[in-house]
Amino acid sequence: MGKWNFNNIPDQSGRVAVVTGATSGIGFQTSLMLAKKGAAVMMTYRNFDKAQEASKEIIKECPEAKLFSVKLDLTDLHSVKACAEEIKKKYTNLDLLINNAGVMVPPFTKTKQGFELQMGTNHLGHFALTGHLLPLLIQTPDSRIVSVSSLAAFVGKIDLEDLNYHHRKYKEWEAYGQSKLANLMFIQELSRKLKKHRIQSIAVASHPGGSPTNLQRTSSYFMKHMLTPLISHPPSEAALSTLRAACDLTVSNGSYWGPSSLFGLTGYPAQAKIPSKALDLKMANLLWDLSEKLTSVAYKFE
Repeated sequence: MGKWNFNNIPDQSGRVAVVTGATSGIGFQTSLMLAKKGAAVMMTYRNFDKAQEASKEIIKECPEAKLFSVKLDLTDLHSVKACAEEIKKKYTNLDLLINNAGVMVPPFTKTKQGFELQMGTNHLGHFALTGHLLPLLIQTPDSRIVSVSSLAAFVGKIDLEDLNYHHRKYKEWEAYGQSKLANLMFIQELSRKLKKHRIQSIAVASHPGGSPTNLQRTSSYFMKHMLTPLISHPPSEAALSTLRAACDLTVSNGSYWGPSSLFGLTGYPAQAKIPSKALDLKMANLLWDLSEKLTSVAYKFE
């Protein structure tokens, strides 16, 4: 199964998927392909008009698509909780939670609760959302949580003393790497906790390699227009790593998936190397405890 692609995705009829950041780029392609395979897809959005436009595009290509939209602002924990409550009202099962949304190298900005924007959006917002939806996921046999990380996790470093840059000098790429490493550590720790509590659900991570999406809207001209075209593949191909992590029946708890060519930047999805820092059990546990404290979301595995 070296050239795993859309045709390898099993039938998803009867399954429910939540995709964050679903209105553009990789999230849109993920939603489209899941809908084509029969899943009911809950697309989260920040901008209602963009959500309507994205839904129309999917229905145009897949008239039988089962789509629903729910507002989610990952920079506001009140919105995260409200989104989760809306999903729990609508569904009694949740087969896939795909934590895809993200921001990359913006100027220093704070979320509603005062977190650095990249850590608040990429990690803490998704940490809170997953915690709120965990009861629904646990009661759904063979459900999966997939978090989208990045190759930047290899250069990331977690600073537990100043996670949100309240004291140290803000460096955009350093903060991005930290948030993406946090995504991986979250999945590693969650996978261990699910196994410890003998829960059938699994936690998996993916990364898209290089892809020209809205994520790069704050990147430099050189990054967007000169470097990225040389070392990237389109969102429809970049989404395959997430889709394999979410749908391939051979995927195991705690595994990591990404493109298999050009140093992990392009190509068909395959199992990827997990950075050694993401396997630091002590640091992952400390980050988990801090994340629960900062978000006020305590995970319950019963």
